[in-house]
Amino acid sequence: MTVTLYKWTLDRYHAAIDAGLFDDQPVELLKGDIVLMAPEREPHACYSSDAADYLRGLLGDRASVRETKPVTLPDDSEPVPDLAIVQPPHRRYLDHHPYPEDIFWLIEYANTTLAKDVGEKKQVYAESGIREYWVSDLKNAQLRVFRDWMNGTYQTELTLTTGTVSPLAFPDVVVEVRRLFS
Repeated sequence: MTVTLYKWTLDRYHAAIDAGLFDDQPVELLKGDIVLMAPEREPHACYSSDAADYLRGLLGDRASVRETKPVTLPDDSEPVPDLAIVQPPHRRYLDHHPYPEDIFWLIEYANTTLAKDVGEKKQVYAESGIREYWVSDLKNAQLRVFRDWMNGTYQTELTLTTGTVSPLAFPDVVVEVRRLFS
């Protein structure tokens, strides 16, 4: 017996959303697969919201920080990163979510989803040309930074527990690593 899985396109996924099919389920689209999103527990919600406020203060009007909003990527993916740092203003996304060329970098918060965030999601982001991707690992109190994108993969992975890091798009912005998870 052959099993054939149905792959969703962005258009059909959007039509299903418009029809209310997923109103009671937090989902995202990854490479044509509808993936149920893990519920947010208190530390995840607290630290990601705090980081969004912190980054807004550091970046000012040079970037918009979107919290748990979709980004539209090629290969029928529309993930919902915890934080997307994108080209301003917010109104430019009235007709579409940010595309890869609109994105400075993405941040995911991982408490129970670390394997997915550094596995499948990292791969989707790299294949889509996202220049930089950070994962705030709450269980291990560390920040994993993926950058130096080339040919669909990240060439560099940094694991930081203290100190500072500057995003590639804003080398003059100094982010205190511990502010992202403690």
